[in-house]
Amino acid sequence: MASSLLCSSLTFIGGGQMAEALIQGILAAGLLPADRILVVDPAPERRQLLAERFGVRVFTEAAGAPAASPVCILAVKPQVMGPVLAGLARCLSPDRLVISIAAGVSIRFIEEGLAPLSPRVIRVMPNTPALVGAGAAALAGSASAGEADLDLALSLFQAVGEAVIVSEKDLDAVTGLSGSGPAYVFSFVEALVDAGVAAGLARPTAERLAVQTVLGSARLLQERGEHPAVLRAMVTSPGGTTIAGLRVLARAGFQGVIMDAVLAATRRSQELGQE
Repeated sequence: MASSLLCSSLTFIGGGQMAEALIQGILAAGLLPADRILVVDPAPERRQLLAERFGVRVFTEAAGAPAASPVCILAVKPQVMGPVLAGLARCLSPDRLVISIAAGVSIRFIEEGLAPLSPRVIRVMPNTPALVGAGAAALAGSASAGEADLDLALSLFQAVGEAVIVSEKDLDAVTGLSGSGPAYVFSFVEALVDAGVAAGLARPTAERLAVQTVLGSARLLQERGEHPAVLRAMVTSPGGTTIAGLRVLARAGFQGVIMDAVLAATRRSQELGQE
């Protein structure tokens, strides 16, 4: 067990759903025992839930948690990052590895907010399928973050799905694509279900078929490794039902609408960073 430990301890600032998903993945992978995981959250119901479900140690504020924890994960909303950093700067030990999952909050902002502690910073954009161990995350490190720091962060997020390393300038695009992407997929599935009901299917049947269709299609893409257009052609017979449906999507500008949605979310991520 000791050989699998990532570090001596790990502190989460914020105990929301993404923190919960990471804790579950870390424990399932045997990366750390529960008593080495600390969670700081002001909400008593979240502290109680995490302590009871996972056996982690919980605290009301960062000042109450051991400041020597070598790794700190900032799992708070971007709108409150400024005050959170100001509080951490007063109680965090110097030379820590700080991992942030706040959308749009730059590495520079975190470094300046924690000055003069000089932390090594890694910024991450995860997504909600991490809640079921099927997340997609992209990581970018500061100039001071070394290869060992990035490997540690990769191990954490690979415990709840796929994780890749990118440059920080690409993280807004990652936010627009995979960060916000699950919402686009959920909307698509909802439309498939409603269409099935409109065509005469019982809703439970339509829901079951729609979810499995999306799940199976994604798995086929992942395992075959072929371009989506190649797999789409496999389903599309000349003069058949699929091409009739695809024609409607093309007339409605389906692909362009999806691209516009990703670009709009990317721009919003950039705006959050500026705010």
